[in-house]
Amino acid sequence: MDTQRVHQSRYGGEFRWALPVALVLCLATPGVGFPEEPGSTNPPVSPAPAESAPTPPPSQVPKSRLNWETREGRSYVIPGVEIIGYLILLNWYDRHHTDPKDVYRTNGNTFWKHLTDSKWVIDNDQFSTNQFLHPYSGTIYYGFARSAGLNFWESLFYTAGGSFLWALGGEKTAPSINDQVATTFGGSFFGEPLFRMASLLLEYGGEKPGFWRELGAALISPPTGFNRLVFGNRFDAVFPSHDPAIFTRFQIGGTLTTSSHNVSDTVREHGGIADFSFTYGLPGKPGYTYSRPFDYFDFHLTAVTANTFESIDTRGLLIGTSYESGNSTRGVWGLYGSYDYISPQVFRVSSAALSLGTTWQTWLSRAVALQGTALGGAGYGAAGSIHRTGDRDYHYGADPQALLALRLILGDRAMIDLTGREYYVSGLLSPEPHGWENILRAETSFTVRIFSRHGVALRYVLSHRDAHYPNIDYKDQTVGTVSLMYVFLGGTGFGAVDWRDANPDRH
Repeated sequence: MDTQRVHQSRYGGEFRWALPVALVLCLATPGVGFPEEPGSTNPPVSPAPAESAPTPPPSQVPKSRLNWETREGRSYVIPGVEIIGYLILLNWYDRHHTDPKDVYRTNGNTFWKHLTDSKWVIDNDQFSTNQFLHPYSGTIYYGFARSAGLNFWESLFYTAGGSFLWALGGEKTAPSINDQVATTFGGSFFGEPLFRMASLLLEYGGEKPGFWRELGAALISPPTGFNRLVFGNRFDAVFPSHDPAIFTRFQIGGTLTTSSHNVSDTVREHGGIADFSFTYGLPGKPGYTYSRPFDYFDFHLTAVTANTFESIDTRGLLIGTSYESGNSTRGVWGLYGSYDYISPQVFRVSSAALSLGTTWQTWLSRAVALQGTALGGAGYGAAGSIHRTGDRDYHYGADPQALLALRLILGDRAMIDLTGREYYVSGLLSPEPHGWENILRAETSFTVRIFSRHGVALRYVLSHRDAHYPNIDYKDQTVGTVSLMYVFLGGTGFGAVDWRDANPDRH
């Protein structure tokens, strides 16, 4: 396992609110938020190319300063040392403060035994530990490498290495297959959006981002903040975004009503809810290209009072290209990587996956636009609750999945969102080969802008689980919630990209 077997309360105090607080800070603080629409009076300031700047005396030139375009100054050694140091500190903490302490009192013999003589297993840790805390720990490994100048694929390799080292030497328990998958792929697919959002916040602060931007970036991506603080100007060059088209939305409100079928009495029917959405690299912006992994990505987080994180969803274009159809449609298609964590009180599902698909925008009329994403693929994930197997109350397996997300933008006044997801968590590569689960999740909302960036939304979420295992109490479960939300939009409003102004033949 990559992280210690911990109680949620300890990790919750360390990580639970850092990300939402940083995101709200970026949206709400005057002069600190994400960028305005292109063409605003405060355009983004990108680092000037080295050749355009006056040449300082040789004694003042940092010999190893990071340059993202040429990759000069990147380090392969520093993130390796940081990851090993992080693992040592984690193990030290566990062996003194986490029960059972003996599990973490490893030595060289433990490492050698796991390397040469241990069978890799599917472990029995809590769902939130395996499917959220392990991927989040993966974002730490990933962030150390990424902020030291390494590219996406190199950082993914470092994430896999960090997970592997913990599996061999962090605990006495047998190495875990599911942890290696969740940490490596979930951590990378989760970590890159965090790194990009932190970098974008810094980039729009100019050559010397202020204190609040530095703090916000560190909360979003702690390894990025650590490297910028500890190594000074070695890693202070900000990753260039290439000025993507973005969409930002923050919502907060409460649940008006809840309907449910075949669920336990512990379900809370009312409560508060906060929701954050961020899309980076929307298709259609003239001159923007998709040459790097996650030059397009979508990030969505929902927190509720009932169980903290109800959902964390990220998906990004790994390898792909853009396309167009006439003057009305622009899009990208290719291979996407995704990490999903969904826990609507009644049941849970989480997966790291690869999918083929497309993201596009079509102008239906002069003022009405349709944005959408359609994906189909497979990954490895978990769903539950099922009859307990040891300490585990959920099921692992290969999981074919599909997603369709649509947004109808009605000028600058209103929009309608609809997202449907389906996960089939099979018995393939599972310790319970004779069972399976099919989970559907649908979200729809209607948003009206009242004035400026402020609006209101009515949101409905439906979650359905159909499980097939012997001797389980709940096989067919459904829960639906209706929420009323206050909406705060980013500087790009509803996010429609208008490339038609650049074409005199638009229609």
